[in-house]
Amino acid sequence: MKKYTTAPHSKLLISFGLIGFGLMIATAAPVASARAEPKQAEIRKIVQSNQSQNKEIVREGFAKWANNTGSFFALLADDVEWTITGRSPISKTYTSRKQFLEEAIVPINERLSARIVPSVRGIYAEGDTVIALWDGTATAKDGKPYTNTYSWYMTMKKGRIVKVVAFFDTIELTDLWQRIPVSKKN
Repeated sequence: MKKYTTAPHSKLLISFGLIGFGLMIATAAPVASARAEPKQAEIRKIVQSNQSQNKEIVREGFAKWANNTGSFFALLADDVEWTITGRSPISKTYTSRKQFLEEAIVPINERLSARIVPSVRGIYAEGDTVIALWDGTATAKDGKPYTNTYSWYMTMKKGRIVKVVAFFDTIELTDLWQRIPVSKKN
């Protein structure tokens, strides 16, 4: 069996070749990462811009509602998925704007003599999610005040609300619901 050996100068050339290759990679890596950094910064700017826009859309929606110059619910996508947590008479997941308005909002409003007026405590945004913490005050048809604190977690897409998870005092809402019945319409 013949044994092959590498000549000393061949080993040296291989070593220099590997060193050269390593240096080439080492010098190319910062260039590649320098190119990647502006892209990441650009992406962060876009995300921050979307967050700011989404936050402003929600803020304007609440302002119009509070001033009685528009409906916050106009921001909802037609196929919005709105989940009301808890165990109130309206706690469930609604799968359209129409269903949510007809089965939750209209029956609440039918029990009020003065509409709910929102007072926003804070609006927070992260990615495509906007969180609103707000208080709502109204007067029920029996003259008693209706007050509640809400926290809505809204997912935004192209300036519209596509998904909501809503938290509030369901005991307060259930009390309003049971105290003031509404007539069934045929």
